[in-house]
Amino acid sequence: MRLLIVSNRLPLNGVQQNGKLIFEQSAGGLVSGLSAYLDSLKSTSAQDIEYIWIGWPGITVPDKMQPEVKSVLSDLCASPVFLSEEAMDKFYLGFCNKIIWPLFHYFPTYTVYDKDYWFQYQDVNKIFRDAVLEVIKPGDIIWVHDYHLMLLPSLLREKLPHTPIGFFLHIPFPSYELYRLLPAAWGSEILHGLLGANLIGFHTQEYAQYFLRSTLRILGHEHKLGQILSQDHAVKVDAFPMGIDFQRYHSIPMGSEFGHNLKELEQLLHGFKAILSVDRLDYSKGIGNRLQGYKLFLETNPQWCEQVVLLMIVVPSRVGVEHYQQMKRQIDELVGEINGRFGTLNWTPIIYQYKHLPLDSLLAMYRQSDVALITPLRDGMNLIAKEYVAARTDQTGVLILSEMAGAAKELGEALIINPNNLEAISGALQQALAMPETEQKKRNQVMQHRLKGYDVVRWSGDFIQELMQVQKDQFFTLPLDQHKQALLTAFHQADKRLLLLDYDGTLVPFTNNPDQAKPDQELLDLLKDLAKAGTEVVIISGRDRGILETWLGFLNITLVGEHGAWLKRRGEQWSLSKPLVNSWKRQLMPMLEMYTDRLPGSFIEEKEFSLAWHFRQANSELSAACARELMDELVAFTSNVDIHILQGNKVIEVRNSEVTKGSTGLSLALKQDYDFILAIGDDTTDEDLFAILALEHSWPGVLAPKKFTIRVGTDKSQASYFLPNYVKVRKVLQELADME
Repeated sequence: MRLLIVSNRLPLNGVQQNGKLIFEQSAGGLVSGLSAYLDSLKSTSAQDIEYIWIGWPGITVPDKMQPEVKSVLSDLCASPVFLSEEAMDKFYLGFCNKIIWPLFHYFPTYTVYDKDYWFQYQDVNKIFRDAVLEVIKPGDIIWVHDYHLMLLPSLLREKLPHTPIGFFLHIPFPSYELYRLLPAAWGSEILHGLLGANLIGFHTQEYAQYFLRSTLRILGHEHKLGQILSQDHAVKVDAFPMGIDFQRYHSIPMGSEFGHNLKELEQLLHGFKAILSVDRLDYSKGIGNRLQGYKLFLETNPQWCEQVVLLMIVVPSRVGVEHYQQMKRQIDELVGEINGRFGTLNWTPIIYQYKHLPLDSLLAMYRQSDVALITPLRDGMNLIAKEYVAARTDQTGVLILSEMAGAAKELGEALIINPNNLEAISGALQQALAMPETEQKKRNQVMQHRLKGYDVVRWSGDFIQELMQVQKDQFFTLPLDQHKQALLTAFHQADKRLLLLDYDGTLVPFTNNPDQAKPDQELLDLLKDLAKAGTEVVIISGRDRGILETWLGFLNITLVGEHGAWLKRRGEQWSLSKPLVNSWKRQLMPMLEMYTDRLPGSFIEEKEFSLAWHFRQANSELSAACARELMDELVAFTSNVDIHILQGNKVIEVRNSEVTKGSTGLSLALKQDYDFILAIGDDTTDEDLFAILALEHSWPGVLAPKKFTIRVGTDKSQASYFLPNYVKVRKVLQELADME
């Protein structure tokens, strides 16, 4: 088994040196985290997993050098995606960092809705799809990472319908009210893109719930315990809080560089309490609030002046984005103001560095700092908070952490604050600096135990294991694609064939208004071709007979209306399948009308022997609640009445219990000695038909025909096979028609 990791950047960064292109290890939480997992795979003989990392190599590679770069990176288990400077500018600096990043981090006023950025985002995701298809092999697993590639899962699903695909978002997913600020077409396509995965992971349950709510409100997809059933696969949405390589930060590094850095810090900070602030340059990190909170702390706690130092490390990031340049100037000015106001000849309140720190230097700062001040305004996880706690080998030190960081859900023993409250930051600093060592150790022991137990290797392993389980469990029935030849052969060899076909969702797509689902010429021609000598075609639908007669009555096929109440055989007139009553309709109509008034967009479809309450056009969230209430009331009200209540696809139907597709279908099947029967449907009403056709004793005294039952969609079904949508159904039926 091979694991294909797909991310915007490779773990290797290309640089030009003396006219040659060389590759260095790149930094970042994703790279360091997944590298630890991949290293664990190499050292664990119990797991037989190879991997390839697919991504951009960090530099524009000329066409003539691309074959050489591919060869070099292949030896390093990497496969490059080549992008032009213009593509990266509009894709990365444009759509990713001027649209998705600010919006998903709750800075909507920073968002630039440029359609050229969107078009480039689409194009780059397609380039990544092609790069994956170039290296994919049977049996591979695909794990796509982060907001740069949110369209990729669906693009891959179209080409690789049976491949396990996982996606993990490393930043927050915003609430629906923010997500809906994206242009509707963009927002819908991104959600569709993500739903191409089998498993979608987030850092917290909160982010997962925000995603599920957006899919419900925008796409109308409901979920059951975090599982969404799309038409061609199941999607599970869950939280997987990313861990760190605990031992990497908790153990003593090899070599002299760490010891040298630690000694320098001891000398620099001698006699002072040290507060550590480490972050990338980003407006989401709350660096300005942090400095203002520190300033307030010095104002309200003068006894700590000349006793405490803020070590502030800001790592350069996205220097080409205007908001970052502006923020850099603001930080510089604020640091200068605080140092100028409070500093003395013997004391500088803030020691400020604007640079990237190697691990040895960073680890020395973790070990030497009494307090870590981590106050993002919004953050997916924030691994720095976890790294600081893990690095405290003597279990002292105090973590002050923003409640807006995903890590706050796991590190509850830290001092949790609201980063927008400067008084809270100041108060937390005072509490942290005065906290007794016994209390520090008590808190850190609990957090270290938690971080050690759920480290990055466990996080990665859990995600992959869950992905494989979802892939294994998702198909309640078998994909027809893998067994279609048996269907074609049985059809060709049969003398008398019966096709029992549902209409809406099976032969035509669902529409907001049922009257808009009129058959197109392609479908009419297909039904004509199927209804030849030796094959009886039956449309068995919940539609009323008037609509069926208007749309299909001129064809040489059998029509069944209202799930079996009405029947029209080829060349005959409509007739009731059995005596039925409909006096119950006038008693239930007021109840349905009341819910129609309560839910804008819903409407009632009245048929002769049934009622249908449709809510496809209604607000998805409200309709789900109303549908549950209506179902409960109908069940309670009709407990002593011989009618059946059934919830289908965005519809609740009430009909006579004596009539089902199952009994009607069996009755038709027993009229002649058919040696081939095919039943296709997409809804709960079709399950009766699938179930009764599966019973061998339904054919007493005669040889049972070869039967094929197909569910449209991936819902749990009693059908033998499934097809993803009506397009695939038509394609299969056309293949049958062409065999005539």
